[in-house]
Amino acid sequence: MSYYVGCDWASTAHQICVINAHGQIVWQNEVPHTAEGCAALRRRLQRFGAPADVPVAIERPSGLIVDLLLEWGHPVVPIQPNALKASRSRYRISGAKSDASDAFILADLLRTDGHRFRAMNPVADETRALRALVRTRDDLVATRIGLANQLRAVLEGFWPGAAQVFADIDSPIALAFLERYPTPEGAEHLGEKRLAAFLGRNSYCGRRPAGEANTEASGEVVRALVTVLVDLVAQIQKLTSAIAQAMRVHPDGAIVMSFPRAGCTNAAQILAELGQERLRFPSVERLAAEAGVVPVTVESGKHRGVTFRWACNKRLRRAITIFADNSRRASPWAAQIYQRAQARGCDHPHAIRILARAWLRVLWRCWQSSTPYAVSNHGSAQRLSVA
Repeated sequence: MSYYVGCDWASTAHQICVINAHGQIVWQNEVPHTAEGCAALRRRLQRFGAPADVPVAIERPSGLIVDLLLEWGHPVVPIQPNALKASRSRYRISGAKSDASDAFILADLLRTDGHRFRAMNPVADETRALRALVRTRDDLVATRIGLANQLRAVLEGFWPGAAQVFADIDSPIALAFLERYPTPEGAEHLGEKRLAAFLGRNSYCGRRPAGEANTEASGEVVRALVTVLVDLVAQIQKLTSAIAQAMRVHPDGAIVMSFPRAGCTNAAQILAELGQERLRFPSVERLAAEAGVVPVTVESGKHRGVTFRWACNKRLRRAITIFADNSRRASPWAAQIYQRAQARGCDHPHAIRILARAWLRVLWRCWQSSTPYAVSNHGSAQRLSVA
């Protein structure tokens, strides 16, 4: 007898449903997201046969539960949320959602349409480590941006001059200044010479003029935000260094970093989502769809519509579009593609996605052949340089 497992993932507990080849539920329960809960789940699944013969369908193709299932030897089959949503009406007219019903639908989709989905391969240790570093850094950067915006808003409301002294309010020099002078009273005797000396001690050579801190400020709020930001910026820098080290030892690190203006951190963001498994993206079209840089075409009868691709790996889309935007400042070929897209009436985000799609063709080929990028091997770029 064959068995199929559906797992509705959650942060504190997972809803698990096991069905047989006839679609009948043979076991269903909620499993806590703890070491004990996961160990109990492993023992339960072992009752239904060898792990290689008990596939598991899940919406989210990442996280500890996915890593454990792969480690235990189960084929893990990711099913896109939009596919699950579209299938609910097959089981109930209202299309209502519940964790238990979603787990059953996932298992039954695997039973009836399993041939339409592709099982995941275990993620290599190097990529798993890099992904953890990159995603944690990205999350901390998002937190830093939010706190920096909050700090700027406080300063603009009570002490606008302080926010104008430095180019970036969350830069080390700006935080050092606000930590030393959190109120206008503390800085009111800080003339041009004393400020110049302060900037010199902190090796600042920025482009903003000094001496505009003249209004009232909330020193305690500024001090609190600065304290959090100082620690946060330091942790981000540590993660950035760890990412650089991870990229040096990653088998594909040199390939992605070889692209113009990719840099180390942005290349790591791309590689963390791309991974090492070449079979995962057998064609550049599948990679472009995963990265969300190609639209979705819907055809029905005489109607044909092209819409933005919402269902994709958003981290990969963000990473590849950041790279594309940066690359046009170093690659004449990239700059020309962007300019032509804008000449056709595309706005900036659309033009960047078009450029990202063009770069993915090159990146996919280099990745598949394990060959670093070289402009001398890039035919389109070479033809442009000759012209």
